Amino acid sequence: MSGFKRSLRRRSPPIRSGEVIDYKNINLLRRFVSEQGRILSRRMNRLTSKQQRSVTVAIKRACILSLLPFLSSGS
Repeated sequence: MSGFKRSLRRRSPPIRSGEVIDYKNINLLRRFVSEQGRILSRRMNRLTSKQQRSVTVAIKRACILSLLPFLSSGS
């Protein structure tokens, strides 16, 4: 018996069909940023390459417009 067990339940997609990746959609972008304020990797986000690129651009734009912090003040 292998130590790796797959879950049978399908996980919901990180971006629903109605959601638009946009720098103004802060609630969506916060899901893809770590506690330290870093952009999470594509494998952790379960995004396609195209989606990850647009999320990265949107997060950077939101930071520049100070809608999202560059670094979270956790420490």
